[in-house]
Amino acid sequence: MKITIRGKNIDVTEALRQYIEKRVVKFEKFLNEASEAIVTISTEKFTHKIDVLLKVNGHLIQAEGKTEDLYSAVDQVVEKLEKQVLKYKEKVQHKNKKEATKFSSPEASTEVAKRIVKYKKFDLRPMTPEEAVDQMELLDKDFFIFINSFSGDVNVVYKRKDGNFGLIEPVK
Repeated sequence: MKITIRGKNIDVTEALRQYIEKRVVKFEKFLNEASEAIVTISTEKFTHKIDVLLKVNGHLIQAEGKTEDLYSAVDQVVEKLEKQVLKYKEKVQHKNKKEATKFSSPEASTEVAKRIVKYKKFDLRPMTPEEAVDQMELLDKDFFIFINSFSGDVNVVYKRKDGNFGLIEPVK
């Protein structure tokens, strides 16, 4: 597993790097197809925040830990990741079992499949992210899709739980 550790507003010491690697590398045995882990460490005032993003077979597993102590933030994020990795493994195993029963007998599956129940089309207009936020607020929606007038790409602005806004841009 490739582990990338980055620090924002903080220097990553060798001891911290080794501690994080020791804690994160254990996911490799649970997720044998895990190819990469990206760890971002940041600090604001007295709070340390650690984000870990695991890239697993085309899926992303992400967790965040925030505490006043850097090492306990690492422990917190690893604990959250353990739960998410278990969910992922159960989902994969359930999917494999479901596919196996599908081939053996179609009536055996009692689970209701999730489906799209509403389709909607609308025109995308070029605008700045700030204009998109204004438009989203006017429509009283939680997100808004638009064409970014700076990049020409399709972007999404959304309302965050903290009351601020987020912008999702595609990676090329």
